[in-house]
Amino acid sequence: MHERRYQRSKSFLGAKIIFNGDHSSFDCLVKEISAGGALIRIENALSPPESFSLTLADGRRFECEVRWRRINTLGVEFVTAA
Repeated sequence: MHERRYQRSKSFLGAKIIFNGDHSSFDCLVKEISAGGALIRIENALSPPESFSLTLADGRRFECEVRWRRINTLGVEFVTAA
């Protein structure tokens, strides 16, 4: 069984995936979040690049790297808080 490094919390936060030098974005929903990453719901999980900025509705911003993709879901690791 795989053990997580960080405790996940359920959430329902509106957010934006921002990339291409802040010129492109996708709306998304953060369903789970931890100190180390997030589970993100998005219309098409294949659309975002491998790394991007995630800006939450409350103003927090994180630099992220995609760890896995499903049809409508991304698992991301926070590289740094921007």
